[in-house]
Amino acid sequence: MKRRKLVALISQKGGAGKTTVTMQLAAGLAERGFSVAIADLDPQESALRWSESASPEKPFPALVARIGGDAEALRAQVKTLGHKCDFVLLDCPPSIEHPHSEGALDLADLALVPVVPSPPDLWSARAMERFILSRMSVRKGLTGALLPNRVQRTALSGSVLEVMRDFSLPVIGAALTQRNAYAQSAVLGGSVFQMGKSAQAAQEEVERLVSAVLGLLGHR
Repeated sequence: MKRRKLVALISQKGGAGKTTVTMQLAAGLAERGFSVAIADLDPQESALRWSESASPEKPFPALVARIGGDAEALRAQVKTLGHKCDFVLLDCPPSIEHPHSEGALDLADLALVPVVPSPPDLWSARAMERFILSRMSVRKGLTGALLPNRVQRTALSGSVLEVMRDFSLPVIGAALTQRNAYAQSAVLGGSVFQMGKSAQAAQEEVERLVSAVLGLLGHR
């Protein structure tokens, strides 16, 4: 890889599982042998708290740091954080209006939008899509994609997933379903990869997500 790649995990509302996706994706990339850093741009500091829950014997497999300040400070801190890393994941605030959201899109190679298959989340995803497309129009190096997250096997989920196909941004064919393993890994301060066979299905989902993200970034 010639230079580090930046992936912004971004959503318009809370509850989409943005931080969960960030942490599992980071761990999945680390499982592939990549070095990963996470920039926690969210004032709630969920990613930072997640990593701090890890035991000293089993630290989280990516560096996690709180990032703040104006656009110039954000750029400088992300550059420093990403020094010698293959990937930097930007865990963004759950708001279009927050300046860090736009700042992240000014830096990222890929904007990944976790979407829970429900009508309210679909409506907020429309707003986020417009936001990303507007930035893509002025930044040719930016691409975006939707990630179905916390998917349940219900008729409503299936209907919402069908509607997502009508969005302008592509839908990643590597959905994460609603599984206890994801919540349990947060308690451990780790990922589903440290939970053994009990989390095998979740591990396979994250592995598919990693492959999809690498494909979107042109990394084979």
